[in-house]
Amino acid sequence: TGVHGFAIRCVTTPPTRRRWCSAPIYQGPTPRKTSCAPFRHCPSSAGMASASQRDPGHRKGSPLVNYSDRRIMMVDTQVRPSDVTKFPIIDAMLSVPRELYVPDDRREAAYLGDNLSLGGGRVMLEPRTFAKMLDALNIDPQDVVLDLGCGLGYTTAVLAQLADFVVGVEDDADLASEAETTLAEQGVHNAAVIHGPLEAGADKSGPYDIIITQGAVEAVPAALLAQLREGGRIACIFAESALGVVRLGHKIDGDVTWRYAFNASAPVLKGFEKAENFAL
Repeated sequence: TGVHGFAIRCVTTPPTRRRWCSAPIYQGPTPRKTSCAPFRHCPSSAGMASASQRDPGHRKGSPLVNYSDRRIMMVDTQVRPSDVTKFPIIDAMLSVPRELYVPDDRREAAYLGDNLSLGGGRVMLEPRTFAKMLDALNIDPQDVVLDLGCGLGYTTAVLAQLADFVVGVEDDADLASEAETTLAEQGVHNAAVIHGPLEAGADKSGPYDIIITQGAVEAVPAALLAQLREGGRIACIFAESALGVVRLGHKIDGDVTWRYAFNASAPVLKGFEKAENFAL
């Protein structure tokens, strides 16, 4: 596994609730220099880019496409009608240029109301599903989030506008590397992308206040639930027959209790399949 990102959490136990340190990190087939952005948790922090400083822009080669209008239409026709009205979520989904976080040949479909294929059986969740999961999780500005299956980085970018820090995990090395590049270009400095098995999470950067999966699960490994902080929340799409169910879990006294949130569907993420029982 390798870390693609702009910061990692200090593994030593700090005197305060959490602390961040910065380090130049890149582990990939073609090493290149990366520089870490400052964080509010670092004593030498000089601040970080705000949402208003992030330039949505248009991807080169598509100067005639007004993605800003498509983004507004996505929110007005897919997000708001789904009873997602919290301002931070609406603002984040209006601010983050979704078209920059999809494969080039699927850019025109970036704002449609369907799961968008990333290849290899992986998808970017439809805006409605992702927005409703965010609404159910009720993310606070001081929360640390684990984003499992972050793909090309869109969900990590949105979460970074809602939370204090986001750790995205991606098991596809190419997706992880491109996510790192796009997040850096877009000035998303309060996030890191880790290349590794999704079901393993990122325990060295935990525990987390929030865990979210960008795909369906049949079972959630106990080792992953152990990375959730006491009182933390987790949202997953559970694959059940032809219809999936999103459930919200709360960790209380060391156990996670699940409740129904809404219906949604997505392909099952690798590593989250239910173990088969064999009988002799």
